[in-house]
Amino acid sequence: MSASRTDYIYGRNPLLEWLAADLAVSRVFLCRENDPRKEQDLLRLLQIKKIVPQRVGRQELTHRLGHGDHQGVAALVHLPDYAQPEDLLSRAANEPPFIILLDQIQDPHNLGAILRSADGAGCHGIIMPKDHSVDLTPAVFKASAGAAAHVPLCRVTNLARTMAELKEQGLWLVGSDEKAGEVYYQRDLTGPIGVVMGNEGKGLRRLTAESCDFLVKIPMYGRINSLNVSVASALLFFEVRRQRNAKS
Repeated sequence: MSASRTDYIYGRNPLLEWLAADLAVSRVFLCRENDPRKEQDLLRLLQIKKIVPQRVGRQELTHRLGHGDHQGVAALVHLPDYAQPEDLLSRAANEPPFIILLDQIQDPHNLGAILRSADGAGCHGIIMPKDHSVDLTPAVFKASAGAAAHVPLCRVTNLARTMAELKEQGLWLVGSDEKAGEVYYQRDLTGPIGVVMGNEGKGLRRLTAESCDFLVKIPMYGRINSLNVSVASALLFFEVRRQRNAKS
């Protein structure tokens, strides 16, 4: 992604997190109809950043964005560059690396939810292939509740090759697969780890699964045999964090 690429982000929390991360903002739009009591934190932060918001009508903002899912708040921003795999590893200064690899996630709401869980669990970043994967879009930022401003995202040409390089760096790669024989909480996840999650409908591709050091499953006790990928991701991410906290 080029650093000069611009796009809109929308929603109160995504903009608050964007500003808190000190990322570049070109213009901010607030609806005249907004409740002033709900704008105090945002206006205070805009003042600190020396950004003067432009007041517009709700219909005008909806027309500008092409939809009404904006909560009366939007900003034209300069999207940051995608990270490199080594950038993610360098963030793991005080603990073993904790990286997420996504194999062709295509739904922006799923990616947003995964980013939110990744931030909450203290992951060091996310790697995904360039092809057949959702881009970092305004819908992703909104679904992430602003977490996309804090979790580095890396896009690579060949996911299997990147997985091999991470293994050379000492990471163990654990893939989520409903047909695996081992339950996820039975595996030691305290070391340098890469959690690999598959596509919404197809799961892990064959080469991706074969590139993992081991596969684990989430046990299901009802009639449905799998969880949504964003929910499954949250369970695995926080199991890594739980085990690390228990060990420290």
